[in-house]
Amino acid sequence: MNILLLFIIIPFVMLPALWGSRNIKQSRAVMVIGSSLLLIASIYLTVDFIHLRNSGETAAMLYTATWDWYTPLNIAFSIGVDGISVAMLLLSSIIVFTGTFASWNLKPMTKEFFLWYTLLTLGVYGFFISTDLFTMFMFYETALIPMYLLIGVWGSGRKESSAMKLTLMLMGGSAFLLMGILGIYFGSGATTMNIHDIAAMNNIPVGIQYTFFPLTFIGFGVLGALFPFHTWSPDGHACAPTSVSMLHAGVLMKLGGYGCFRIAMYLLPQAAEDLSWIFIILTTISVVYGALSAVSQTDLKYINAYSSVSHCGLVLFAILMMTKTACTGAIMQMLSHGLMTALFFAIIGMIYGRTHTRDIRQMRGLMKIMPFLAVGYVIAGLANLGLPGFSGFVAEMSIFVGAFEVNDIFHRSVTIIACTSIVITAVYILRVVGRILYGEPEDEEHKKLSDATWHEKFTIICLVICVAALGIAPMWMSNLINDGVGSILANMIH
Repeated sequence: MNILLLFIIIPFVMLPALWGSRNIKQSRAVMVIGSSLLLIASIYLTVDFIHLRNSGETAAMLYTATWDWYTPLNIAFSIGVDGISVAMLLLSSIIVFTGTFASWNLKPMTKEFFLWYTLLTLGVYGFFISTDLFTMFMFYETALIPMYLLIGVWGSGRKESSAMKLTLMLMGGSAFLLMGILGIYFGSGATTMNIHDIAAMNNIPVGIQYTFFPLTFIGFGVLGALFPFHTWSPDGHACAPTSVSMLHAGVLMKLGGYGCFRIAMYLLPQAAEDLSWIFIILTTISVVYGALSAVSQTDLKYINAYSSVSHCGLVLFAILMMTKTACTGAIMQMLSHGLMTALFFAIIGMIYGRTHTRDIRQMRGLMKIMPFLAVGYVIAGLANLGLPGFSGFVAEMSIFVGAFEVNDIFHRSVTIIACTSIVITAVYILRVVGRILYGEPEDEEHKKLSDATWHEKFTIICLVICVAALGIAPMWMSNLINDGVGSILANMIH
């Protein structure tokens, strides 16, 4: 059996198992077993993929399989992965696994929460393994729909309005995306919706590319927090429960960058080259605006949410530069941001569960009260501002070096502007760390609070190890994604 089918079968089996669970312990058991199996499968896939590449395997996509689905429109259930897809599957498995423990004490309706959480997971995995345009779009929608209930029912604050705003914005992007996909299919005159077959034909007229590249890029870019379509993101993050924020920022937003690179840039290369300057301007605004907005926030989740707008903007910024160094940095940034923002949201949720506030003006001296959580927050902050030795440094340096390789005044100017986000990020991270972690606790009730529990410590330790491992030894991941980045760039026109 094709190993990629496990990423569909396991969540499918988990859904009826969760539905039949009788109490919270059974629901937890199903989630732990299922997420553990998915993590094991992704680790095995990564190791085996690296082994095949090292043994001389040269195919662009591995573990490919196709089953006809709807022949009148040439729709097939096609799967396959390259190094980029493998990296995204590994990231997703880590976040889903740690998110399970971050939701350990979630109440009420624990079973129903895990059901929708698993359906969201199914959509994410299916998206990353799909090589058919329609199948990819189907799983994309499957990943988006559960977000409304996960935030609207189990969220906090203005959860209903935030959930509705998120859903309407993302569905609007989906409408653009559907038009783009149909334009690519009919414009290419292809007899298949397979992404790589369409790319190999390379015969989409330039006029059609100009029409459908903006639709496709914006359609995916909405999920990637592209300015000015980013406004759903901060509210959605702030109101979502902890594990949903982890999965949303850590994985779901990566569907946007992945789709822009895999579909918009790969299948519409001439339009991507000619129109990239428009989106480079928008992504530069995302990078700087997101960082500046984070400085002015006082809610921990909003700070991290606007930080995500900035860092996800860097992903799209790097992709549009069309150099191998920058695009490799974009994939590394997806991984880095996914891990460190999941760590951030996990710790913020744990702090909020104890203090019942996310306002940094109402917290002080947490290092003395809950040192484990405080140290975890410091590590996440250092990774976020790009300290050497953590994942953020490798990713951001690759992006900026790769962007500066484009030798013209426009690209180098916007690169310098985007670089200012590094300084701004340091400002809001160090400001928050100094404000809430150090000094003497001002609230007498806060002095009685407990530190992290065993499952919270387990979540934090797993994510810290991943963030440090990617920063200390980045070359194995860079080598993993190298061929995938190269094959996509080879199809682009310079």
